[in-house]
Amino acid sequence: MGRTGLRVSRIGLGTLTWTRDTGEREAADLLKAFWEAGGTLVDTADVYADGGAEYLLGRLMADLVPRRDLVVATKAGGVPDPERRSDCSRGHLLAALDASLERLGTDYVDLWQIHAYDPVTPLEETLQAVDTAVSSGRARYAGVTGFCGWQLAKAATWQLAAPGTRTRLAGAQMEYSLLQRGVEREVLPAALDLGVGLLPSSPLGRGVLTGKYRGGTPPDSRGSSEHLAPFVAPYLDDAAARIVDAVAIAADGLAVTPLQVALAWVRDRPGVAAPIVGARTSRQLDEVLSVESLTLPVEIRRALDDVSAPVHRYPDHDWSTL
Repeated sequence: MGRTGLRVSRIGLGTLTWTRDTGEREAADLLKAFWEAGGTLVDTADVYADGGAEYLLGRLMADLVPRRDLVVATKAGGVPDPERRSDCSRGHLLAALDASLERLGTDYVDLWQIHAYDPVTPLEETLQAVDTAVSSGRARYAGVTGFCGWQLAKAATWQLAAPGTRTRLAGAQMEYSLLQRGVEREVLPAALDLGVGLLPSSPLGRGVLTGKYRGGTPPDSRGSSEHLAPFVAPYLDDAAARIVDAVAIAADGLAVTPLQVALAWVRDRPGVAAPIVGARTSRQLDEVLSVESLTLPVEIRRALDDVSAPVHRYPDHDWSTL
């Protein structure tokens, strides 16, 4: 993970749907299969199912998979308040961490992430809370989620420049896939420069890059879920369809699946530590884990780069070339 000693598996297991669209038995099967395949990084958050995902993960670590074998990542700072998306005050963050530890049934989390940038709370207050969490042993490493480029740079620089012992940010979790390459504008260059590892969320374009939506919305998909249909909808337009078609063509040529092509592409991007994949079934997870043996040929990577290329103009490109 960036310029730290934290090591994680090349694929992470996400728990966004646990206790809502993924029941306890299915979650147990997923975690056991992930662990048996050598997976270590499991990502959750205090707001997933209002704490239900953390609670379920804690039960499974107590009864099924040894805690010491997992790199548990959780988040704090997100709040279910339409008037305030995040609360990264010291009081809220540290209380949220204690509550997460109780639900998880552990004394520490391996990676504690600030879930969103809080424009109300001074950033130094938030980062001081991070230092407190790490120095107290409740968190081993720290990261951020959903920070744009300047926010990530400001946070990481403050941690490096402040006097005394500060917690270096290990990771930044951001949505990144062939359907969403916005992080390449500022976040990824900042992460590379600062030594922060990128954890791509939704690396399969919220499931759309698997090709399952090419003929409509399957009844058992996230697009049909009461909770997640609005999450999938933005990637069901014509622009996304052209990229999905290109992924399918590449998959046919390699005799693999679109999921494998899309995941291998993002896994091997510069600066990426581990994509976080929210598999909902054992079959999906088996397909995800099979990507370990796949490396995309240079020609296919370039073709996918071209078809999905985001529009980056001034000031990212020299004005004289526009």
